[in-house]
Amino acid sequence: MDMAEIQHALSNIRQRLADFRGSLDLSEKEERIAELEQKMTEPGFWDNPDESKKVIDESNVLKNSVEGYRKLSEAYDDLVLTYDLVKEEDDEDLMEELEEGVQNLTKSVNDFELNMMLSEPYDKNNAILELHPGAGGTESQDWAQMLYRMYKRWAEGKGYTVDVLDYLDGDEAGLKSAVLHIKGHNAYGYLKAEKGVHRLVRISPFDSSGRRHTSFASCEVMPEMDDTVEVEINSEDLRIDTYRSSGAGGQHVNTTDSAVRITHLPTNIVVTCQNERSQLKNRDAAMKMLRSKLYQRELEEQQKEMDEIRGEQKEIGWGNQIRSYVFHPYNMVKDHRTNKEIGNTSAVMDGNIDPFIDGYLRASMDI
Repeated sequence: MDMAEIQHALSNIRQRLADFRGSLDLSEKEERIAELEQKMTEPGFWDNPDESKKVIDESNVLKNSVEGYRKLSEAYDDLVLTYDLVKEEDDEDLMEELEEGVQNLTKSVNDFELNMMLSEPYDKNNAILELHPGAGGTESQDWAQMLYRMYKRWAEGKGYTVDVLDYLDGDEAGLKSAVLHIKGHNAYGYLKAEKGVHRLVRISPFDSSGRRHTSFASCEVMPEMDDTVEVEINSEDLRIDTYRSSGAGGQHVNTTDSAVRITHLPTNIVVTCQNERSQLKNRDAAMKMLRSKLYQRELEEQQKEMDEIRGEQKEIGWGNQIRSYVFHPYNMVKDHRTNKEIGNTSAVMDGNIDPFIDGYLRASMDI
């Protein structure tokens, strides 16, 4: 970047920060933060853990918004000072620092903007992410496990908490199914961009002839619904089975039948949970998953809004993929919805999927 380009980038950042300030209502948010902090000091605040958590979560979200804006403003002011110094001294090291700072701040402003735009009813919720391999046995099961690792790495990089609610090992390698509970603000808002079929092209490590294989796996994402969401579930419509847990790679294995599988007979929806050692806790988690799935089904049937919440369900195979991951004969990951491409496949598999998420969400919001 030359000085003219940097000046233009700084001007753009200044305007965007001014737009943010106009839409954030900082003083109103600060007043609400003060109210919530006052609530936290009141006697009996912790008597109702669920209500306490809601107050704390709201306070944290507001603080992140206010403090996030202030950090961006401070970073911008620092860059303006550096820009003025570079103009006066023509220092190469300072110029390099300025260019890097402008690029980093532009990315941070983009991230902040996208976070502000996630305002759909369920965007702020935790997410339940399910992975299922397509046809192809061990090859597709291994691919599903690669995606499992990718999403865990992405979530951990975001500072989210990840719980493995269910995990079924593959026959020889990989997994047959997995359910992740990803907890954090806007987890669903981001991950809804990942719903769909993911395609892998590579030289198979399971093929002694070294031939190229194409594999598919599906990713399904749902917002976690709390107990305030009214979904009618009759106990007589449920079949509840318990069985012995057998976590991924032998982890979390219990000697008691603590894992829970719930089948909703009218819809044939099945949910399982084996994360906790307590059967009661696994049952509670499974019921939350069932509530989420039934609520989505209800929206689809009554309001035709399911496409916006869960995404269109397609066959896990050719022609239906949202993204292709090519490891041979070249390295490239391409999102077919936005045509976004990344050549560093290793980085993507290590969780660097934000460019795809950002591109899809911006396109869907017309940002």
